[in-house]
Formats: sequence, C-alpha cells, structure tokens
Amino acid sequence: MTLATLIALPFAGGLLCWLTARYSVAACRWIALLALGIGLAWTLAYWNHGSGPDGWILEEKISWIPSLGIHFQLSLDGLSLLLIALTFFLGLLSVLISWHSIHERVGFFHFNLLWILAGTVGVFLATDLFLFFFFWEMMVLPMFLLIGIWGHANRNYAAVKFFLFTQASGLLLLVAIVGLAFAHQQQTGQLTFDYNQLLGSQLQPLAEFWLMLGFFIAFAVKLPAFPFHTWLADAHSEAPTAGSVILAGILLKTGGYGLLRFVLPLFPDASETIAPYAVLMGVIGILYGALLAFAQTDLKRLIAYTSVSHMGFILLGVFAWNEVSQQGTVIQMIAHGLSTGALFILAGFIYERIHTRDLDQMGGFRTLAPRLAAFALFFAMASLGLPGTGNFIGEFLILLGTFREHMVLTTLAATGLVAAAVYSLWIVQKVFHGKPGKTQSLPDLNRMETLILTLLLLGLVGLGLYPRPVLDVAAGPLEALRTPVYVTAVETALKEDAP
Repeated sequence: MTLATLIALPFAGGLLCWLTARYSVAACRWIALLALGIGLAWTLAYWNHGSGPDGWILEEKISWIPSLGIHFQLSLDGLSLLLIALTFFLGLLSVLISWHSIHERVGFFHFNLLWILAGTVGVFLATDLFLFFFFWEMMVLPMFLLIGIWGHANRNYAAVKFFLFTQASGLLLLVAIVGLAFAHQQQTGQLTFDYNQLLGSQLQPLAEFWLMLGFFIAFAVKLPAFPFHTWLADAHSEAPTAGSVILAGILLKTGGYGLLRFVLPLFPDASETIAPYAVLMGVIGILYGALLAFAQTDLKRLIAYTSVSHMGFILLGVFAWNEVSQQGTVIQMIAHGLSTGALFILAGFIYERIHTRDLDQMGGFRTLAPRLAAFALFFAMASLGLPGTGNFIGEFLILLGTFREHMVLTTLAATGLVAAAVYSLWIVQKVFHGKPGKTQSLPDLNRMETLILTLLLLGLVGLGLYPRPVLDVAAGPLEALRTPVYVTAVETALKEDAP
C-alpha cells in the first residue's frame, strides 16, 4: 500500500458513506469504521520499519505541475507516523461516539468527518509545500460544515469565525510559501516547492524573518497560541462531540507539527531570534487559558480553554530547541489529544443525557452514574498531569528542557500546573459531587461508551508508564529537524576546504 492510498482511504470512505447512507445508515457507519481501521493498521505496520539514509521511512514523488516545480510528494517519518496513528485512532472513536447521536444527513456527516481526516493525513505526509498548503486548506471546509450543520444554537457564528481565522492565516501561509520558493529560485535558478531542496535556501536575514513570520502565525492560529486563540472556545462549544474531538485531538496538532517540521528547519536563524518571544507567548497562553477556564459555566467552553492552556506548553517545547523539550512536545501532543478528546467525549455523553452544558444545573452525578464519574475523575487527573499518565511525561520533559534556556519563564509556566489542578478538580467537584443540581436521573455509561473511554484510558496510562516506543520513533526525525540540511552541508564544505 502506498502513502497516497493512506490518504485515499478516508477520501473514498467518505464518498461511499455519502452514497450508501440513503440506502443503509448502518452500512455508512461500518464503511467509515472499516476505512479508518485499515488506515490505522497500515500505519502501525510501519512502527518498527527502518528509515533510509535521508531519514524517511517511505517516500513517493510524482510530477504534478512540472512548469511550476510542483510535485505530488509524500514522505513518512517517525514524527508523521505518530500523528497519523493518532488521527486514525481518534477518527475511529469519533465514528463510534456519533453512532447514536447523529440522525440527520448521516452520510454527509461522515463524508465531512472522513475528509477532515484525509486532509489531516495529507498535512502530515506532504513534503511539497504547495501540496502541503492544498491539504492544509482542505481541512477547513469540512470542519466548517461539521460545525455549521450539526452544531448547537450558535453554530453559524462559530463556524464563520473558525473559517475566517483559518482562511486569513492560510493566506499568510500561502504568501510565505510562494515567497520562499521565489527566494530559492533567485539563488539556484530553479523553481521548486520541494521541502528537501528548500531546506538549503540561503536567505537574507530580513527576508528570512518575514517569511518565517508568515509560517509562524499560520501555525500559531491553528495551535492556537495566545493571542490567536479567540476562535477556539466558540468552535468547541458549538461543534458536535465528534467535531470537538477531531478539533482538539487532531487539528490543533497540525499547528505544533508545522512549527516542528517547517518553521525551525527552514528558518533556523529567524526562529532563534523569535524563540524568547514565542516562549513568552506560550507562558501567557498557559496562564491566561487557565484563568479563562475558571470563569466558565459552560462545560465545553471550560474544556476548550484548558486546551489553550495546555497547548501553550507546545510553544515552550518547540522553541526551547533541544532534544528533551521537543521529545516532550511530541508526547504532549499525543497525550493532549487523548485526554482532552476524552473530556469532550464525556461532556458529549452528559449533554446527550441532560441536554444542557450549564455547570450550575449539574451536581451529585457520582451517585447517579458511578462509572461516568470514575472515568471523569481519571481524565481530569490526567489533564492536570498526574504521574503515570502521558500528560505528566510530556509536561515534565518540556519544563525540564525549557528550564535550561528560560528559567524565569519556565517557573511561571510551572504555576500553570497548579492552576490546572484547581480547575480539573473543580470540574469533578462541580459536576459529580456536592449538592445535586436540577437533574435527578442520569443513565450510566453503556458498554460501547465504556469501551471508548477505556481505550483512551489505556492509551494515556501506556504512554505514561512506558513512553520509550514513542520517544524512540520520534528521536531520529527530531534530531534531523534540529540540524538543518544546509548547516550540515556548509560545515562539510568548510572541512573539505580546510588545509
């Protein structure tokens, strides 16, 4: 199976879901599960596969628009492997949690869901920057429709706000990509969007800074980082549960991936210049997101602002620019996808039962639904970084690596862990303990819901107790990203010329 087939699976699955739903809704759902299951199995089959001398596990390159130097170029390494596996896994769970909650336009719902996943897989595989931008933009419209059609009361406002933020940042990304390609052409006489060739571009300091800024802002909006975060809470609160899981667990990770894959290696000098400010943005995001979480009475908005806080750690890890912090960044992206995805799933289960997200109407659910309360307690503890979970490993490594470079800012960031403990425990106390709210009955989790949450729990515990497989897979690609190709080439040339 080729890398293109890996993208084609959710593409084709989405089309088949749309076509078959008019005849059989059950068949539509099973097609979605099958497509994503095959994709996950194929991805995991490459887990222990060795990489080539250039660091890639697998590469494909087909001429697409030769007059502009554009190719259909896909490459798989350990970093993309991990995030694609996360994409297919959370995609499978998103189909399962929508099994009984989506009743209108079921085929079109799964079409949009799978096309979001296809675009995300394309983002993690594309090594032609034009193709990368194509997949980057392809994720936007299906998510816009997912929020706008199957969302809640203010879904139109949230969908439009999401669309405007992502399109504006996408325009900056396109301008920066074209600018980088033209700058490379001026040096070499060759117009190309090939990532591996663009790594060798020698840019003037001012040009490098502005091009880097275009990439950085686009990825910071998707992360989202302070002060580009304002679209997130509306999108999360109005999206259907599956949309929130995909958004928090997968789409936000494309921002962190972009920073690691493109910003640092393509613009090393400009990245070093902006690093202290990026770390400061991360610290502000950690503290500000936690502060906003305290002010929420809507359960999904509260969880959304915890995402803003936790994703601030990604900026710290990326721009500390050392092995320990960036290993922590990868762990944090995976752990956040699992834990926050689980919290949104729990919020969705509660909403389906009581038809409200208002925390003031909740309370005393522990006695009504003990299994639900037990899972909520675990995922709240995981979110605050409880030892034994993946979140603890990720945040610990990020803080350890960042402390070497920015002691004061790292200390401030660490206080965000205290805030996380407070708001996580407050969620549990407000919803499951204390004085009972207006809801007097709450069905407990059924077998399917228990299975979904158990899989997420096992993923977080496995990552927390034995992160070595993930660290090993990510180590090679991260080392390559910290050592840009052109730097190695220049050093080799200098050694050869030396007497």
